Amino acid sequence: MNRAELADFLRRARTRLHPSDVGLVAGPRRRTLGLRREEVASLTGMSTDYYTRLEQSRGPHPSRQMLTALARALRLTGDERAHLFHLADEEPPRHEVPSGHVRPGLLLVLDRLYDAPASVVTDLGDVLAQNALSKALSGDASARPPRDRNLLRRYFLDPTAREIVPPEDREEHARVHVANLRAVAASRPADPAPAALVAELRTASAEFATLWDQHEVAVRRATTKRFRHPVVGLLELDCEILLNDENHHLLVLHTARPGTESHERLRLLRVVGLQDMTPSGTVRAPNEP
Repeated sequence: MNRAELADFLRRARTRLHPSDVGLVAGPRRRTLGLRREEVASLTGMSTDYYTRLEQSRGPHPSRQMLTALARALRLTGDERAHLFHLADEEPPRHEVPSGHVRPGLLLVLDRLYDAPASVVTDLGDVLAQNALSKALSGDASARPPRDRNLLRRYFLDPTAREIVPPEDREEHARVHVANLRAVAASRPADPAPAALVAELRTASAEFATLWDQHEVAVRRATTKRFRHPVVGLLELDCEILLNDENHHLLVLHTARPGTESHERLRLLRVVGLQDMTPSGTVRAPNEP
């Protein structure tokens, strides 16, 4: 715990606030710049002596609840709140509920990745956006009902969703899905969505239930994945996963190494796109961003 930096940060955050910012009346004889120490203490529910000692670099280690109260009382931004927790040698609180809104800047990045399949998914596996090549590789998730856009729900409950994965790789895919969900569920105990998805899949899929009971934990990271596309054939792609921790979004990017057969097939897929290239009609591959 960095007591000196914490004290300085608290003093500066306190003095930049006006009493009206927190619903207090300044009064006619106010000489203190910003809020008084006793006012901050009152807003956080701590004693004035306790808060004074924090500002004088001699206070005890504040609890997480006290840090949260300080961040709220001092009207700290998200970055400032995280800084406050770091100064107290604590992990900043996580955002429990992921947003379904993809930032415009991220959508722009997605569109500019014209030569590599890329998608934005939540850490629970809900597909939020895809570029054209991702749709050509694994199908357009937006064409399905919202509930069916979840990768785990489809992988364990829809047999056709596994057709894009080579048979010898399917068991490993299932294991990775479950191990990642285990990590996500543990990191968001106050969010009912992970628990609800786990309960649904445990009830509906014996395979999922068996894997869940093995209690494996592994966050999705960079790896190599293979896809069986109905037109261009087998592709071996490097998968990079970039995390936006603020709203639990993942940018999933697939690339082929130059000079490989997969690289040529990916270039062909870019030309083919979603054209009607099979006797049965438009190419529609199961979704596995």
